[in-house]
Amino acid sequence: MTEFWRLQRARDACATRLGANGIVDLGGALALLGYAALAYYSRGVLGEPGLGAFFGLMAWVSLPWLFVFACFGGCPDALPVRRLILWAVLFRVCGLFGAPLFEDDYFRYLWDGYRFAETGTPYGWAPADSFADASVPAAFQRILDQVNYPDVPTIYGPTTEYIFLLAHFFGPGSLAALQLILIGVDILLIRLLLGAAPPAFVLLYAWCPLVVKEIAFTAHPDGLGVCLLLGAVLLRRREFVNWAAVCLALAAGAKIFALLLVPFVLARAGIRPWITFLGILAVLYLPFVAQGSTDMAGLAVFAATWEFNSALFAVVNLALSATYAKLLIGAGLLALGIAYWHRSSGGSAGEIPRGDWVYGVFLVSMPVINPWYALWVLPFAVIYPSCWAWTAASALLLAYVTGINLGDLEMDAFAHPAWVRPLEFGIIFAALALDLWRRSRARRDDAPR
Repeated sequence: MTEFWRLQRARDACATRLGANGIVDLGGALALLGYAALAYYSRGVLGEPGLGAFFGLMAWVSLPWLFVFACFGGCPDALPVRRLILWAVLFRVCGLFGAPLFEDDYFRYLWDGYRFAETGTPYGWAPADSFADASVPAAFQRILDQVNYPDVPTIYGPTTEYIFLLAHFFGPGSLAALQLILIGVDILLIRLLLGAAPPAFVLLYAWCPLVVKEIAFTAHPDGLGVCLLLGAVLLRRREFVNWAAVCLALAAGAKIFALLLVPFVLARAGIRPWITFLGILAVLYLPFVAQGSTDMAGLAVFAATWEFNSALFAVVNLALSATYAKLLIGAGLLALGIAYWHRSSGGSAGEIPRGDWVYGVFLVSMPVINPWYALWVLPFAVIYPSCWAWTAASALLLAYVTGINLGDLEMDAFAHPAWVRPLEFGIIFAALALDLWRRSRARRDDAPR
């Protein structure tokens, strides 16, 4: 305990000397050096990127992130907003100069944009169907050769596909064009968060290493759906219910995950917003339905066959078949969702739903838990701060410790060493236990004596 207070005094003394701007600039500069090193390293200049250096660099950029938050945690409104955003933008710019680390999903994004532009739809066939197509330009043939699971049709919704199409028009086959769009959406999300939470808590998202890595470096499009979903939540809070319904439909069209919050956002809103929501969703899907296919074909394959980095599902699957495990977990999730809906009285215009709870429980139950799925939790963890959510933002990076990334030819490409998942989810549940303990202690302290 003496050591703890010594560190607290040292931190306070440092804060006094540097001032608010100096603290943010010091942390930002140190993190920027780390992201620049990550971008340089990701290009393979020093050889094929490995997990050891990756985790070392992620630790490097995490320390300034946590230091700056710690300095302003007791006075979250004192953090300078302009500097927060400036450094957040600079971190993301590093991603433009880097290369995706341990990910190849972006080849599918570029291919979908090309097929959408050429044929009017990205749906209806698998990339493998074009392997023998001599009309495919050489540049896109090279992209096609790198698409993973080429026998599975695309799983991305129409809102996301329009973003892929837009990026294709800006730069055919260019990952940078897509990165720029998604970075712009992510900065918009940060601006939305600043209207709902103090700057120091927004910094948790804006400077989060997982967010920067998964959006700026790797161009995962989940941030698009999350931004639209948060926009819907904040519009509903201000009683712009129909515009909230429009954003909700666009979010659901970006990724099916957004449907989980629809009942909470549109609760007690009347029939018109529901008609608006369904109408916009229909407008998104009908052009593709008319051409014969949507993302549902690929999603059906995904839901039926894929498993990666699962937690609860992996445990239940030890006793039950995959089908029965999914049915049991699905029934449990439905019951929990109904219970939460009743607990929150169906929601209200001024209440922001606990998206951190909803998506946290949902993700821990899924057969597939990719690190970037945390993007659906983290904006709500800005509004409702917790230790477990931000711990998960770091722990989930352990999912990259796979056979292919370890270069272990004796393991399946996407298999984990036996220690990975116990450590990964053990850390997260330990942080959750800490949150529960702190909450219990706070209740005892507030109880009348």
